[in-house]
Amino acid sequence: MNINAPRLRSDIIKPKLLSSPKMASQPKSLSISPSQPLLLPSREPANYVLHSPSIHKYSIPPPHSTLVTLRTLSAPVNPSDVNQIQGVYPVALPFTKALSTSDPSAVPGNEGCFEVIATGSSVTTVAKGDWVIPRTPGLGTWRTHLQVDESSVMRVEYQGLMHTQVATVSVNPVTAWRLLKDFVDLKEGDWFIQNGATGAVGQSVMQLAKLWGLKNIAIVKGPMNGNITEQLKMRLEEVGATKVFTEFESQAGEFQEKVTELTNGKGLRLGLNCVGGILLSKMATVLSPGAQLVTYGNMSRQPTRLSAGSMIFRDLIYRGFWVTRWSEAHPEEKEKTVRAVLDLMRDHTLQVSMLNKVVWEWFTPKETLIHTIDETFNSNRKGKGMFVFEHDYS
Repeated sequence: MNINAPRLRSDIIKPKLLSSPKMASQPKSLSISPSQPLLLPSREPANYVLHSPSIHKYSIPPPHSTLVTLRTLSAPVNPSDVNQIQGVYPVALPFTKALSTSDPSAVPGNEGCFEVIATGSSVTTVAKGDWVIPRTPGLGTWRTHLQVDESSVMRVEYQGLMHTQVATVSVNPVTAWRLLKDFVDLKEGDWFIQNGATGAVGQSVMQLAKLWGLKNIAIVKGPMNGNITEQLKMRLEEVGATKVFTEFESQAGEFQEKVTELTNGKGLRLGLNCVGGILLSKMATVLSPGAQLVTYGNMSRQPTRLSAGSMIFRDLIYRGFWVTRWSEAHPEEKEKTVRAVLDLMRDHTLQVSMLNKVVWEWFTPKETLIHTIDETFNSNRKGKGMFVFEHDYS
């Protein structure tokens, strides 16, 4: 694709020297990258903000000191990204005028995979050509290029991996790993129960459970057409579910009896919840005394009623898990978990959930990008939204 990318001077760095849009050289420096982010204006009401972003072009200066310039390879669209845009997520969007806008603006997106294309003179942890991912949320990944301090990103070994795999590692697989490791000491052959089994975290949980010899009861949305339900159950069992029930089946009177029969009376010491509402209350009734019920989402957006009796007489423990807070508290363990997950992806033990890849080129209409974001909570979508960036501007 031929375009006239914004430039500061007419002399252009040859592509072989820097893999990025047409660059304008600076004396005794590398180059300046035209960047194209999806911006959100701060003055828009949260409920309408998805329909008011703009595509903004600005120039990034050469990196100095510990700054690194990155080009985005891919960036997923997570439900938490949309919640952040809506203003209902604990981490607020960082609005700023640093992007050469007249009013404060912010770039959404918390996950992504980037290539380092230039480094400041004091950078020690990454080098040109490395792949990196964000260490913390709020980086603003929905843009073609960005410049950050080296402490904001983590270098990853990319051999044997696709950048779309690397881009998804920080949130969902890490959440799944910690859910199975940090709350109950499950041994091979032990059972647990989970809802939201078709979600990205749910599928990662099932794959890890299968790898570690754990058995699980997976609950999916329902009721549905009988044939579709059976096909879905078979697919999830191939992924790693031991037994699949629909939400409708889990609320039937005989569900407790079925659970007892499945587990041979061993019971369930762990429940994983991302749906909430009535389903959470129902799951609590089939857990063993002393079990832990861990909530990491509330997709139903319905209030949850917890039984006082389950806590008093059955000693159930209700916990919450937020991977962002855990990552901030355990940075070294986060890095170890990321590398362990990438190893499993590399040998195809852990598969990324189905992706709906949307190519982001220089002239991609913003309506295409907004539609991808709007589809995040559509249960009939083709897969998890993933912006894939094309950088062929020669």
